[in-house]
Amino acid sequence: MSPEMTEIFEVHQEPVLRDPVLVVSLEGWVDAGLGATTAIASLLGHGPTETIVTFNGEHFLDQRARRPVSRIVNGVTTELTWPRTVVRQGADADGRDMLFLIGPEPDFHWRSFTDAVVGLARSWRVRMVVGLGAFPAPAPHTRPVRLAATAPQESAHLIEQVGIVQGELEVPAGVLAALELAFGAAGTPAVSLWARVPHYVAGMPFPEASAALIEGLAAVAGLTLGSSALRRAADSSRRQVDQLIADNSEHLAMVRKLEESIDASEGNAMGVEAVPSGDEIAAELERFLRGEEQ
Repeated sequence: MSPEMTEIFEVHQEPVLRDPVLVVSLEGWVDAGLGATTAIASLLGHGPTETIVTFNGEHFLDQRARRPVSRIVNGVTTELTWPRTVVRQGADADGRDMLFLIGPEPDFHWRSFTDAVVGLARSWRVRMVVGLGAFPAPAPHTRPVRLAATAPQESAHLIEQVGIVQGELEVPAGVLAALELAFGAAGTPAVSLWARVPHYVAGMPFPEASAALIEGLAAVAGLTLGSSALRRAADSSRRQVDQLIADNSEHLAMVRKLEESIDASEGNAMGVEAVPSGDEIAAELERFLRGEEQ
């Protein structure tokens, strides 16, 4: 694809790619414990990356909701940094091509954004699309973070590698859901990985969720990705939470109850759990979103 500029995006250079995986993580949607944000930061920090596409913020973003940052030196405005949704090119530890769709989630024109992303991905012969996210769940911090997957019908086989939340859910959707369906219709395998973050730590960084997302991405997409630094941070975070609740009998009782529920559901190879239920997940998600809006 030749470098080009359209009304809604600019291609800065023609990438040389071989069967890339497109990883999607857009700011402004559900990201409990900063699970996806921290995972993306870790992935981008492991090697050189380059911006190859920038989407037109004038077309997609509400600048009053996502204001630019002004740099002022001794009273002089020297720079204005605008929020940008971009595609960056990188690679895993073995040199396999990766693309990262990152930045603010569009405020407007989701259909044209989705069409543009799918068109670009097809021109680059993307072999798989993986979305990353994290939601608050009735789960204890003392047990490993579990992932749940969503996918369009055409890619339903991919969720078997990860696990699901059993039952039917009706929750507010992000643009990632629109991308899933669009890629499914276009014939490109697509799956989203969601880390289940203990609801009582959803408002603080929870690096174990980020490590779980990276490890899930590596497994489902056949990539070589490191998570050791995040695992070390997760150990420290777990000890910190232990200390925070150590003197609170109500919190300790809550954690024990969550442990019993999770332990009772162990052993299911498909990762389909009897608890927490879809209704419980939806309730936690709605509470989290209400808190984000305040």
